[in-house]
Amino acid sequence: MTTETGSGQMVRALSWKGAFWVAAGVPPLVLFSIGGIAGTTGKLAFVVWIISMVMGFLQSFTYAEMAGMFGNKSGGTSVYGATAWLRYGKLIAPLSVWCNWFAWSPVLSLGCVLAAGYILNALFPVPLAESQMVLDWVTANIANYTAQTESVVAYMAENAGTTVEAAIQAVATADGVTALTPAFRTWEAGTLVIPGLGTLYFNAFFVVGVALMLLILLIQERGIANTASAQKWIAIIVLVPLLLVGLVPILNGSINWMNVTNLVPPTAAYSGVDGEWNIGGWTLFLGGLYIAAWSTYGFETAVCYTRELKDPKTDTFRAIFYSGLLCMLFFFLIPFSFQGFYGVEGLLDTGIVDGSGVGAALGNMLNLGPVVTQIFVILMILALFLAIMTAMAGSSRTLYQGSRDGWLPKYLGTVNKHGAPRRAMWTDFAFNVFLLALASDVAGYFYVLAISNVGYILFNFLNLNAGWMHRIDSAHMERPWRAPTWLIGVNTVLAFVNLLFLGAGAKVWQAVGANPDAPPALWAGLVFAALIFPVFWFRHYVQDKGKFPKEAYEDLGLPYGEMGERKAGFLPYLALILGAGVVLWANWFFVLPA
Repeated sequence: MTTETGSGQMVRALSWKGAFWVAAGVPPLVLFSIGGIAGTTGKLAFVVWIISMVMGFLQSFTYAEMAGMFGNKSGGTSVYGATAWLRYGKLIAPLSVWCNWFAWSPVLSLGCVLAAGYILNALFPVPLAESQMVLDWVTANIANYTAQTESVVAYMAENAGTTVEAAIQAVATADGVTALTPAFRTWEAGTLVIPGLGTLYFNAFFVVGVALMLLILLIQERGIANTASAQKWIAIIVLVPLLLVGLVPILNGSINWMNVTNLVPPTAAYSGVDGEWNIGGWTLFLGGLYIAAWSTYGFETAVCYTRELKDPKTDTFRAIFYSGLLCMLFFFLIPFSFQGFYGVEGLLDTGIVDGSGVGAALGNMLNLGPVVTQIFVILMILALFLAIMTAMAGSSRTLYQGSRDGWLPKYLGTVNKHGAPRRAMWTDFAFNVFLLALASDVAGYFYVLAISNVGYILFNFLNLNAGWMHRIDSAHMERPWRAPTWLIGVNTVLAFVNLLFLGAGAKVWQAVGANPDAPPALWAGLVFAALIFPVFWFRHYVQDKGKFPKEAYEDLGLPYGEMGERKAGFLPYLALILGAGVVLWANWFFVLPA
């Protein structure tokens, strides 16, 4: 470890404030799924965000303790927790790291899809049906339509009772919008159907998204200090206006309290109709908690940079604690104000659900005119940049440390002259180019999100249990900050609560649209999680001949080649058995509304 660049090692160039600013990309994650969660849980949406955020904050104290134990490790809390499982099974430890990586990494592709949508809307807008240019086109071409025109006949068949004149007007207007839409907006090089997964779209969204990812990768090539500096200014520009959006509707009386009272689940996902607390309603509620965890727990990324902190003994706790407070502020305020202002019906608007209209909706909440609304559209792009940079910085370091500890291929375990894990970042980039093609439509977007969250819930389960396992097996190790024992116990219970969300909630987020035969998100996520086993086998048994790198033992204070005594006995295995039981029971018991 060094404080100088050009050494081929990670550089201790970060204070806790720098780690805090890198993690400041987490609050904008609320914008990724605010519409999806509202559609799933109805009026309960803001309650879902609050409950999920409180759980994430409590869980972070277990992670803060473990982070302080490993001042020479990078890659985040999954790496620190994985060391606890190492004694009890070589395959379990890399599973934790792998699940954390494939949970965080898709933020790159999902964020770039949303950002590409905003950029395309700005540079190549689709004309509105009521715009003057469309009206002029209709006036010039409406004489070409008659009652016998094929498209008019089809429209009348689909819309019984429509008059000929109304059908002609509707068809001509739709054709006008199509004719005046910029060609690049609808350009598509091709598609590729992957059986059992989905359809890859190589279109304008894909091209713009890849360009954005490359830009962010180049910024991060300069090292963590430069990344933190860029994040700081983007965060200030984005989060201050976002905070105003959360506060102003409450202060000026714009909240319609009917939108946040009578809290019951909807009759069905995206119905917008109040239902009741039956099995179907609880399933939708748990589905909301399942997908919200992907955003609200994310500030644990603040301890991904322990190896790059100037004083890891004090900075790790400060970084995650203050990042958690920041996230509590935004995850409490934004969903409440958004829902209170627009109501569930407003949140079910297509532009809110797919993310393309969130920026304009935020601007409208301040009621300061179209100029301010357009500014918020620009801020939305910056907010997405903030989240993407956070995800790339954290997920690439997880790959890096996984390689250093002997779980992932060796080529990932090097850094460039600035101390940035270049090969890990490029691997992240390549993986997300594939995901970008899959997520370039709304169905694929939410399917990628749901699958990645399977990994995130599994990682949290393993890591929260790692807290008490380290207390038993690694009691000899120094803990610069020690969590209260009762909180370690509470967080162990929350580990199983998270698996309840997984078993019940994942079935809410099924593949729809282009590939209705894709497997349920739960099973697709479990299959992807299992891919670590051949990857680890190659590294451990082919590259390392069955032994872990020397530094992996040193970090645990153990002699080379020795894993130490399993003081926890059968308890870790019992936790795994009970966890599997919770997932299977919840997946069987909870069903979607009829």
